[in-house]
Amino acid sequence: MNINYPSATVFPVSEAELTDKMRLAIRRVYAWMTLGLVVTAGMAFLVVNTPLLYIVANRWVFYGCLIGEIALVWGLSATIGRLSPTVALAVFLGYAALNGVTLSLIFAIYTASSIVMTFVATASLFGAMTLVGYTTQLDLSRVGGFLTMALLGLVIASVINLFFASNALYWIITYAGVVIFIGLTAYNTQRIKAMTIAAIQSGDEALEQRIGIMGALTLYLDFVNLFLLLLRIVGNRRR
Repeated sequence: MNINYPSATVFPVSEAELTDKMRLAIRRVYAWMTLGLVVTAGMAFLVVNTPLLYIVANRWVFYGCLIGEIALVWGLSATIGRLSPTVALAVFLGYAALNGVTLSLIFAIYTASSIVMTFVATASLFGAMTLVGYTTQLDLSRVGGFLTMALLGLVIASVINLFFASNALYWIITYAGVVIFIGLTAYNTQRIKAMTIAAIQSGDEALEQRIGIMGALTLYLDFVNLFLLLLRIVGNRRR
């Protein structure tokens, strides 16, 4: 997610202090991302085990929730520079909860065992690629630009396939999406790391936390999308 922050004065930070603050900041990013996933899973479980599922299954309610999710992500991205970290985190968790409502239908369609298996596979892939992104010395910005354009193409192809309902295109989109989000996970991790370092060096703790929240949202989206695409491939539907 492209967020431009105003430049700030760089304050001298020792290498040891930078390393310590960096570790704390990155742990916070992953803690927030994990909290978002927990909120999503908890909300999905709540909805699927209550009569709320029948309400969410209504087409207009479902699309309304999707529009609400887009509005929350867009709003957070557009106003992150003006929001306090507390409010920004609340918006992120609100989005995670709303996403859990829409994803509750997944629990109703797929077996619990296949959901768990897919989650483990997603976590393994995600963990490996985020480690690559954090540790690699290669500049992934060019790859990230290509993957971002590929993702846009994937979205367009998905919309087109809503009208043509091509099974072949459906699977092309699915496998291409897995590759794209695996790559984006590494790229976004590297980008979050670089932005966090710049924020620490600026001495702006609020900026550091805002970047952390947006980083958590970005990685959350990478994880969820990768999970959904893998579930298409390996998931077993309820009979």
